[in-house]
Amino acid sequence: MTKTVSKHIDTVTMSKATRLMQMMQILRSRRPPVLAGYLAAELMVSQRSIYRDIAELRGMGAIIDGAAGFGYTLQEDPALPPMMFSHDEIEALVLGLREVRAVGDPVLADAANNALSKLKATLPDRLRQQFDHASLHVKRFRNSPVILIDISALRNAIRQELAVEMRYCDEHKNQTERQVLPLGIVYMDTGLMLMSWCNLRHGFRVFRLDRIQKLAISAVSFRPKRVSLLRDCFAEISKPRGKAP
Repeated sequence: MTKTVSKHIDTVTMSKATRLMQMMQILRSRRPPVLAGYLAAELMVSQRSIYRDIAELRGMGAIIDGAAGFGYTLQEDPALPPMMFSHDEIEALVLGLREVRAVGDPVLADAANNALSKLKATLPDRLRQQFDHASLHVKRFRNSPVILIDISALRNAIRQELAVEMRYCDEHKNQTERQVLPLGIVYMDTGLMLMSWCNLRHGFRVFRLDRIQKLAISAVSFRPKRVSLLRDCFAEISKPRGKAP
């Protein structure tokens, strides 16, 4: 009788642990806020169980905003993820970070190296060996163009949504002084490209980072327009171009 009760408790505990992990995955992947009714339907439990599970996850360290009737938004997820990575997900993470380490500027490459170390340290023993002997590697045979500017400073300007002043040399060796709103950096086979709004040309422009000769961060803010501008920029450059007459 005692063994039967103990087995039942273990089954319930495992079921709840699985449900908590599944709930975290839903909160990560769904567009917030996620309603308790949706969580209850997906996990096949009552909404009352969802409220208790949310409280338990908060007690475990997950920062979840929201309340009954308004839905929930996962703000910070400090626990659980390493245990939830599949073998393919680990391979993808290792490959991606190795790629950043190979093509990123020194600050970004160092950050990728640190991220690899942190990821390895948080993995359980059963996955750490796979991490050390991942089957996917990165090798580039083309030398990247030399970039003179501080890319980490440019990335910070993008995050802070600050305009930058720059001297740019085009493919014909013509130099111009410009103020641009930096929207994002695209890593391509031929080099790094800056997506931006150019105040000189009053339009979206793409600049090769290796052709920027001088860069200075201004105090001019364009917050909170970066996300919408970047979306419009990609839409603009993706338009089909007509044949030249």
